[in-house]
Amino acid sequence: MSPEMTPHRLEAFSGGVLAVIITIMAFDLRTPVTADLHGLSARVPALLIYLLSFSVVGIYWNNHHHLLRATQQISSGVMMANLHLLLWLSLVPFATSWIGADHNRSVPAATYGVVTTGAAISYFLLTRMILRANPKDVALRAAVGKDVKGTASLVISALGIALAAISPYLAYGAYATVTVMWLVPDRRLSQTKMKATAEEGLKESLGD
Repeated sequence: MSPEMTPHRLEAFSGGVLAVIITIMAFDLRTPVTADLHGLSARVPALLIYLLSFSVVGIYWNNHHHLLRATQQISSGVMMANLHLLLWLSLVPFATSWIGADHNRSVPAATYGVVTTGAAISYFLLTRMILRANPKDVALRAAVGKDVKGTASLVISALGIALAAISPYLAYGAYATVTVMWLVPDRRLSQTKMKATAEEGLKESLGD
């Protein structure tokens, strides 16, 4: 474990990076060229992909927050895995901007899938590295479990890359499906943290 790095500091650093990522996407939004419905309709694809990307980054921020709050030890492997995740998420504004400009093309749609799939893989690796750094934390291991939802979202994102060759809109449907899956809060880690906190409080009160 790094003598200077704690889960709280790593969470704060990552939260700052994710905030910058969202800010970059917001700055890339453009107002309609004309002040009528025709001008607005021309910007709808860009607005929709922005909402999708905002949701994707927000979901990762939420899950990352709960994951680190349930973590006790941070190793150099965890730090590198965390940077790997941030690398993929930092590419979301690029993929979002490209789709906003060419939403009816397969290559931008597939590229978006590559980015989201890369982020899903890196998040999985992050959880594995955290479990390795906390081998005696039975509660954390039980909370992470087999991560069926994470595996399913990874498969669907990868499927979206293949679907982009048929139609970019099928790919967008796959990416949106993953987002909807994660909009339902995953309370495993937050409940684990609450339980651990309650147990510590009980031990302290009994000790007194």
